Amino acid sequence: MLELLITSLSHAGEGIARHEGRVVFVPFALTGERVRVELIEEKKTFARARLLEVLTPSPERVTPRCPHHFSISNPQSLTSTCGGCQLQHLAYSAQLRFKQEQVIEQLMRIGGWPEAQARALVRPVLPSPQPFGYRNQMQFALTPDGRPGLHAASSNAIVPVRECHIAAPVLMELFERLTIEPATEIERVTLRAGADDALVIFEAAVGAPELEVDLPVSVALLRPDGASLALAGRDYLVETVKGRDFRISAGSFFQVNTALSEQLVDEVLNALELQGGETVLDVYSGVGLFSAFIAPLAARVIGIESFEPAVDDAAVNLDEFENVEIYNAPAEDVLPALTERVNATVLDPPRAGCAPAVLDALLALAPKRVVYVSCDPATLARDAKRLSAGGYRLDFVQPLDMFPQTHHVESVVRLSCS
Repeated sequence: MLELLITSLSHAGEGIARHEGRVVFVPFALTGERVRVELIEEKKTFARARLLEVLTPSPERVTPRCPHHFSISNPQSLTSTCGGCQLQHLAYSAQLRFKQEQVIEQLMRIGGWPEAQARALVRPVLPSPQPFGYRNQMQFALTPDGRPGLHAASSNAIVPVRECHIAAPVLMELFERLTIEPATEIERVTLRAGADDALVIFEAAVGAPELEVDLPVSVALLRPDGASLALAGRDYLVETVKGRDFRISAGSFFQVNTALSEQLVDEVLNALELQGGETVLDVYSGVGLFSAFIAPLAARVIGIESFEPAVDDAAVNLDEFENVEIYNAPAEDVLPALTERVNATVLDPPRAGCAPAVLDALLALAPKRVVYVSCDPATLARDAKRLSAGGYRLDFVQPLDMFPQTHHVESVVRLSCS
């Protein structure tokens, strides 16, 4: 048992304290709080602790809405605490400041930018219009008795959940009516909501589940290779962004925060500053979200996407444009072979960031502007450092809070070269 003073938060939203020369990570503690903890893991340079009592609470501490969030009144509940939200106990305005600081810190620590420059580059975080009820997609694992749940905060255990306050209300209405028999071949269940429809996605390595459907909802089976099969209705849904409809297949990626997606698109377009005659690369183009709004403003758009179902979606979503072409292959294979003169590039990689071969090929193409859409400040800082070393100037970083109540942060970054 220890008494500690929390001096800061980690990138994952955990409280950080120091004891006997070691860093101690304390989940669900906040900066400035004096807390009582129990050490549960000890390493040579750091330790992890269970929060037992907040002796001096932060003025920014709030009561979480969700009953599955960590409870101070029951510290032993950590192993049964849902790991989906890390920051529900932190006031929303403070969450935004925390995320801005995380982007600044990663630019300094990984990217090598001086503190004053990093602070000047990173703008305040744009808030989500809906801090709760914003997610249009939820993925649930199954307990052995067939109950849908989410991974625990401290382990890979599955926590059966009754409610989720970051999920769109339509998803929770669907969740409440979902019944799964134990010992089924289903491994995961994903619920997705579109503009006027909903899709239940079962994931199974073999076989197809027997099902009864008494709801106005589509049901699809998603295979490990990304192929999907409609079991009821269709294997895709339709989402609307800025008045445009987008077909999204069961396995295709789409932004989870529809309300903020419009602003995300606007930030990308503003950063590109297109004049009408450019050739624009859209790397990791997915179902064509950015390409659909770039195409009317550019002479030519070249999309690159390796996930074939997403390319099929994009073919539908971009059918009206004659100036768009899409390569269905990994970016590291396509980019080195391109011979076209490219004026601007949009990069929207997965959380792992860009492969070195992608960045090297991009440096060889030397587009005047690179707009990087990132969901991880660490890989963003790493990739921006590599582009900066290749002659690009980091103009600005605009974070957006696509994931309220969690430690995740989206950013739109512009890099330019002469």
